[in-house]
Amino acid sequence: MKKRKARKRVEDTKESQYLEGLKKYRDQGIPIIIDGKESPEEDWNKIFKVKEEDCFYMADYVPNETTGKLKEIRFDKIYNR
Repeated sequence: MKKRKARKRVEDTKESQYLEGLKKYRDQGIPIIIDGKESPEEDWNKIFKVKEEDCFYMADYVPNETTGKLKEIRFDKIYNR
């Protein structure tokens, strides 16, 4: 039971750190796209959830074709088949 709680705390910390990183990108004007649309911060937690359809979210860091700088961060569902 203690190991499970400790593991959960570590996972929560990693998720929080990742979300803080996304906020920094968003604050620089880089949109965070989930399921094809720009998503508000309160929806970002769903990228960590495994869905009933046996899928997960995969990040894609999309560059600007001209400058090579980061244009957007996209999260799309990937299905385990």
